[in-house]
Amino acid sequence: MAAAARTARLATRLTAMPRPFLARTAAPAAAQRAAFSLSARRFKSEVIKETEVPVSVYSPDSKGAASANSDHFSIPVKASRAPEPVVEDEEAVVPLDAKVFKQMPRTLQKMSVMGKVIIVTGGARGLGNHMARACAEAGAKAVVIFDANQDLGDESAAELHQQTGLPVSFFKVDVRDGNAINAAVQNVVDLYGAPDVLVNSAGIADSNIKAEVYDPAMFRRLIDINLTGSFLMSQAVGRAMMAAGKPGSIILVASMSGTVVNYPQEQSCYNASKAGVIQLGKSLAAEWAKHSIRVNCISPGYMDTALNKVPALDAQKKIWKSLTPQDRLGAVDDLNGLCVFLASDASGFMTGSNVIIDGGYTLY
Repeated sequence: MAAAARTARLATRLTAMPRPFLARTAAPAAAQRAAFSLSARRFKSEVIKETEVPVSVYSPDSKGAASANSDHFSIPVKASRAPEPVVEDEEAVVPLDAKVFKQMPRTLQKMSVMGKVIIVTGGARGLGNHMARACAEAGAKAVVIFDANQDLGDESAAELHQQTGLPVSFFKVDVRDGNAINAAVQNVVDLYGAPDVLVNSAGIADSNIKAEVYDPAMFRRLIDINLTGSFLMSQAVGRAMMAAGKPGSIILVASMSGTVVNYPQEQSCYNASKAGVIQLGKSLAAEWAKHSIRVNCISPGYMDTALNKVPALDAQKKIWKSLTPQDRLGAVDDLNGLCVFLASDASGFMTGSNVIIDGGYTLY
């Protein structure tokens, strides 16, 4: 009954749209599919097996201020036996000062991440980078960026260090490479101690591809990055937390697509991968509660990131907005507050949750 009602409401809304608008939305369908699928086709047979992980460490001077001191090296990876991104303009990041923190009420202190070591995957750009910056503002002891893009990752880490004076490190890591992840996490432990928080934001999307023609190799690649990558990162960081005997928070970035089917684009693989991330989060939360490790998911709706700012998506974005009660896409910093809350001690009794932040899209 609920599904039928939703379908009826959707049909009513679309029928109410002016005919010229509906015509415009249908015209660029081929271009939309091409825009989403080109990158995936290019890399569908790609296999990532790094023999070493490049690392860049930026450290403050003896007075705690940003400095030009940097260390660049590579860490070895033990082998197992068996399009150019758009960089958005950023505002300055001002970290929470220890003196200010001490003057804050207890409730606000608990809502900070003061003194925590935080790893953010996919942190070189987009939503991941904004969440990394938010954690720096909220009092993080050190911020560690994992990303597969060497140049952009190094640039983002250097910029965040220069703006905040905080210790910031970048590790060139592909989340499909379990051995590289293990080596990198161990080096984080050596540098800063065991991580307190993991924000797993790395992921890709294939969209506007019909299921009947979806290449199985593309399907495996997307699942490997979005779902298997979430598991491998959680496993490595969870082990480090357990070994240190410290509580921790793991935040998996899923999607509203893990609980609803998006319209009008076809994206069965992406939806399945994010549904898997949500169930993974619940399962890990149940298993690791005894270790005082919390696991929660953030499920964003349609976000106005640089990757969505392409002419081929203009028609679809109009439909997305029309189906969202707030009549807008999410801003790139709309996840920041929720991320900091889940990373903080203020959410200490919260685990296994999937928090949808979508402007009301899933209400219909």
